Amino acid sequence: MITGDIKNQIDRIWDSFWSGGIANPLEVIEQITYLLFIRRLDDMQTLEENKANRLKKPIECRIFPEGKDARGRPYEDFRWSRFKHFAPAEMFTVVSEHVFPFLRTDLPGQLGNADSTYAHHMKDARFTIPTPALLAKVVDLLDQVPMEDRDTKGDVYEYMLAKIATAGQNGQFRTPRHIIRLMVELTQPSPTDVICDPACGTAGFLVAAGEYLSERHPELLHNSKLREHFHQRMFHGFDFDNTMLRIGSMNMLLHGVENPDIRYRDSLAQDHAGEEEKYTLVLANPPFAGNLDYENTAKDLLQIVKTKKTELLFIALFLRLRRPCGRRGRGSFLRCSVGWA
Repeated sequence: MITGDIKNQIDRIWDSFWSGGIANPLEVIEQITYLLFIRRLDDMQTLEENKANRLKKPIECRIFPEGKDARGRPYEDFRWSRFKHFAPAEMFTVVSEHVFPFLRTDLPGQLGNADSTYAHHMKDARFTIPTPALLAKVVDLLDQVPMEDRDTKGDVYEYMLAKIATAGQNGQFRTPRHIIRLMVELTQPSPTDVICDPACGTAGFLVAAGEYLSERHPELLHNSKLREHFHQRMFHGFDFDNTMLRIGSMNMLLHGVENPDIRYRDSLAQDHAGEEEKYTLVLANPPFAGNLDYENTAKDLLQIVKTKKTELLFIALFLRLRRPCGRRGRGSFLRCSVGWA
C-alpha cells in the first residue's frame, strides 16, 4: 500500500505533464513507462556490477556496453544514474537522440533475448516529451519515488494506471481492482496453471493472479522448476492496442514477472487457430458493446454462437481456449453490477 506522500509525488508528476503540454493520459503513462524502464535497466546493471565486485569476476550481463554509440556518445551516459545529473538541455539530447534509439535497436541484443516481451514492445518506443525543462522536472520527480521494493513498485504503477480510468473513454481499459481481486480469489490460481487474458489491456488480471500466487504459494519462487514456469510460461495476454501492450508488459515487470507472453493479437480473428484448449485458467473482462463483421470473425467461434456481439464472441473464445479440466473467470456479470457495461 503506497503512502500519501508517494501519491502526492505521483500527482505532481502527472500535473507536470499536463502543464507541460501532454494532456492525453495514455501518452502520459506511456512516457512514464519508458522512463521507469530506463531506470530499471540502470538498476539491473548496478546489481550485476555489485555481484561482479563481490565475486571478483567480470560482469555476466552488461546492459549498457562499454565504449560509444554510432554518434560518439558513451553508453555510460545512457544510464539513469548518470544523465539525471545533466543540465536539462544535455539530458534532453541524450535521452531523445541516444537513449531511445538504443531502446529500439540495441537493447534486445544486450538483454540476450531478442524475443523477450520487453525487447519486443520497446522497439517502437517514441519519445514525445516536448521540452528539456519538462523532462528534467519529470526525471527529478520520478527519481524521488522509491522503486526498490517490488510491492511498492507495483502499487506505484497501479496508482498511475488508476488515473487512466478517470479520463473518459480510456476507462474502458481498466476493470476496478477489487473486482479483479474477487475474480482471482474465486478461481484460486495454482503454481502449475497456464493463465490467459485474451483482452488483457493493462494486464490487471495477470498481475492480480501473480500477486495471489506470491502470497498464497511463496514456495513457487524457491522451487527452480516452478519459478521458471512462473516467469516464462504461466502468463499470456493478448490485445490489439500497442500502447496497452507496452503498459501491460511494464506492469508485469514491475510486479516481478520477468518474461510474460504479452503480445499483439486480435483474439476474435481467424489467426487464433491453434490456441484451443491451451490454458488451464482464463481470466478476463470481455469488451462490451462492440460489433464485428462476420467475415472478420473466426469461423469456429461463429459455429458456437452466430452473433456480431463481442461480449458473446469472447465467451465462446474462453470456452475454446481453456482445457477441459480448466476453469475460467469472466467479468461479464460482475462488470454490469458496477456500471461498466
